[in-house]
Amino acid sequence: MYKRQVKDELAQVLADSLNKQFKDTKVAYFLDGSNATPTDIKEFISTGSSVLDLAISNRANGGVAVGRITEINGLESSGKSLIGTHILAETQKKGGVAVYIDTETSVSREWLETIGINVQDLLYLHVETVEDIFECIESIISKIRESDRDRLVTILVDSLAGASTKVEMEADFEKDGWATSKAIIVSKAMRKITQMVGRERIALVFTNQLRQKLGVMFGDPWTTSGGKALPFHSSTRIRLKNMGQIKAGASKTDVIGMKCRAQIIKNRLGPPLRHADFNLYFDSGIDDKGSWLQVMKDHKLLKVAGAWYTLEYKGKDIKFQSKDFDKKLEEIDGLEEYLYDLICNASILKYQSADLGIDDVEYTDEVVGDE
Repeated sequence: MYKRQVKDELAQVLADSLNKQFKDTKVAYFLDGSNATPTDIKEFISTGSSVLDLAISNRANGGVAVGRITEINGLESSGKSLIGTHILAETQKKGGVAVYIDTETSVSREWLETIGINVQDLLYLHVETVEDIFECIESIISKIRESDRDRLVTILVDSLAGASTKVEMEADFEKDGWATSKAIIVSKAMRKITQMVGRERIALVFTNQLRQKLGVMFGDPWTTSGGKALPFHSSTRIRLKNMGQIKAGASKTDVIGMKCRAQIIKNRLGPPLRHADFNLYFDSGIDDKGSWLQVMKDHKLLKVAGAWYTLEYKGKDIKFQSKDFDKKLEEIDGLEEYLYDLICNASILKYQSADLGIDDVEYTDEVVGDE
């Protein structure tokens, strides 16, 4: 067995002493890679959008982190549930268990199948209160510890905003005191759940709704349901925004999807405050490959002439229109892998702050995610 050689003997003595003191749980680690630690990123699960995965994790084949908590928030009809269900579908593709905790009673089985979820293996839970949400999560984690700790599990809570509390369900709306009960319960539960999730092969994803703060004249006017605990304990917070409709048909009047922008307002996996743009179609979900074209255009990785695109691959020019892009990726061997590497090289943040002088950066008063 590998025995780590520690230069600082006192640090090793302290680690051994603390781990002996806490017999049931190991608390002292060295972050040199010789042993797994609770803060290690176990693996990533794709969101269904390559450009969003890159914006979150700043690495190839990234996405939301296993062993961490992710919040996806936005206004109504901004794509929150869709991104969450894509994460469940990607979990099943990796051989994992997908758990859908529904508080809004609005999920469609047909839509889940369209996204790519195997509904026969999906564990669907319908709950009404915040207390029930966290009781279910704790029960799932405890059962995993007893049975198969190596199995990947993703739990989607859709949504925190849609859940009441037991006090709220029983309260008279004319009386005060029940409105703050959700924030208190979430705060208590998150302190416990965060530690439990961090020690297991579990990804916990919450969707949440943006609410407007009344009377705010300066700063960010938006906040989310459930108080400050979820934003604090989340490793990644994604804010979605509907950027416009996608129309088709003979007269371009049929709305078939929407343009979506995902802003990473908090990130402990990579650089924060980045964004990703992609299209969502109502009949198929995220158009992943379509967003590749936009990234390549932005970074001048291909030539554009009207409706035609030209890119160089293995010394030859490949011409196509956007509608034929997916077909080209299937027909030409190795093209998809080649373009994905190009997009990663263009999107992954590589520079170091030490390489920049004060004249190389711009200062602004803008604050993102100030709640």
